[in-house]
Amino acid sequence: MGHAFEPDHLLAVANLISRRDTLAAALRDGIYWGLGHTTTLVLVGAVILLGRVTFLTSPWFEVAVGVLLVGMGVSRLLEQRRPPAKVRPGAAPSRAAFAVGLLHGLAGSGALVLLVMSEIRSVWVSVGYFAVFGVGSILGMFIVAGLCSVPFTKRMRISRVLKTSAITLSSLVCIVYGWHMIYENL
Repeated sequence: MGHAFEPDHLLAVANLISRRDTLAAALRDGIYWGLGHTTTLVLVGAVILLGRVTFLTSPWFEVAVGVLLVGMGVSRLLEQRRPPAKVRPGAAPSRAAFAVGLLHGLAGSGALVLLVMSEIRSVWVSVGYFAVFGVGSILGMFIVAGLCSVPFTKRMRISRVLKTSAITLSSLVCIVYGWHMIYENL
């Protein structure tokens, strides 16, 4: 669960859920983010377990996450200037959270999970290790989404100025941290 509290995860989830008006929608995004993250690890982990290959980490995954964070921050700043769009009650807006989770699955300590899996000799121990990590990741992102959503839900909005300031600040931090990730890994 501690993996969910890495800075790039917190920033990505905060950026995603700042678009949500309810705690339930934010929590759903947290679950989808965790599922996307875990899906990537399942796919690559299956290749490692079935092919018994060693996974080599690459700084390009971190660069891709940095680019994603910059894009998310800029997008949220631009979106904030437009009038809010009407969202259908039955719409499934969590596709973006799933996609962001997919990319994060190969960066940071997600890559370390795959590296550890490639070194474990027992397939069952590898599967168990991965299962614990995957469940913890999904649960952790659920908790992170819930905590980060508090300032953005309708009930918690004190004023329009406060909401705009919080979104602007979180977007700028997202952009700065994204550039930092790009710079550090190139």
